[in-house]
Amino acid sequence: MTTQTLSAPEVYQGQFGEFTITQSDRTGVIIYRAGLMVAALSFAIGSALVLLNNNPTVFTTLTLLYACFSLALGVSLFTIHIYMASLHRLLQIFWAIGSIAAVAFALSSSEPLALTVYNHPVTLFGVGFTFVALTGIYFKEAFCFNRLETKVLTITVPLLLLGHLVGILPTQAEQILLVAWAILFLVFALRKVVQAIPPDIGDKSVFAYLKKQSLEQV
Repeated sequence: MTTQTLSAPEVYQGQFGEFTITQSDRTGVIIYRAGLMVAALSFAIGSALVLLNNNPTVFTTLTLLYACFSLALGVSLFTIHIYMASLHRLLQIFWAIGSIAAVAFALSSSEPLALTVYNHPVTLFGVGFTFVALTGIYFKEAFCFNRLETKVLTITVPLLLLGHLVGILPTQAEQILLVAWAILFLVFALRKVVQAIPPDIGDKSVFAYLKKQSLEQV
């Protein structure tokens, strides 16, 4: 005869009451982190191809890598835990705008997507929204977990994109910023892999309280 002991879920004390973390919560965090890792790897590989490979055929590969990066980022944005629902939705909208713009440019331009964006910086007014959403993740992680790499990324990404948009950065400076971005993005994604899961879920009592407040206002 065998017996099986089921351990009760750990109860956490939140700001507005007690809560427990379910398997669904943990799965969501794992998916969020997996999305970040895929996005970081796609971005790093693409950056390496741009900087180290002069073969023109590489730009077709870059389009595929960007698609993978964008889709993975979208998955992370739909599974990330952010207390402010309006901010969460805003980041998702930014990602959607950037994704639609990227598809439109890829289909309408005779050049590969990467060349279109590089040679016509004004396209960043569309595609750039994807990176605004990504910077939002960096900012959230810097604010919540005080991570050095995300603090640097929160500054690096706008500096590179806006610098390219207005044409004030020399090519070498852009390359240095791109390398820093790719490396720190990988560092960020790797550190998330080994981070405990509960902090990424956050205080579920706050989510419940904010939802209740929203329903009462309606």
